[in-house]
Amino acid sequence: MTDAQRMSEAERHAQGMKTRREVLGDAHVDRAEAGKDEFTADFQDMITRYAWGEIWSRPGLDRKTRSCITLTAMVAGGHLEELAMHVRAALRNGLTREEIKEVLLQSAIYCGVPAANSAFAVAQRVLTEQE
Repeated sequence: MTDAQRMSEAERHAQGMKTRREVLGDAHVDRAEAGKDEFTADFQDMITRYAWGEIWSRPGLDRKTRSCITLTAMVAGGHLEELAMHVRAALRNGLTREEIKEVLLQSAIYCGVPAANSAFAVAQRVLTEQE
């Protein structure tokens, strides 16, 4: 990557905020921004610049694929609160209820049935809320 292709920190943050809002929704991002303080501000800045401005903004994978990967990672790590947020994001990124189910079924084999069982409960709650 050449210097001309590299984003400045401010540009990466702006791109990250744009992508973050598109994927997670304004309400979620507004809550996160309103809740940040001196202790959490650096973390919010880091995830905006790197997770959203760098990784989620890359052209190599579409957002549906990134959502599938992220759902699986949340199941594998047992991150159920984050899973709920990313089920909502997956819907926003165009995954259907059936595709989310397939991701969780696939995760059951590679991440474990107990993890997938918990994930199905979280996803079912979120999907019901969204209907």
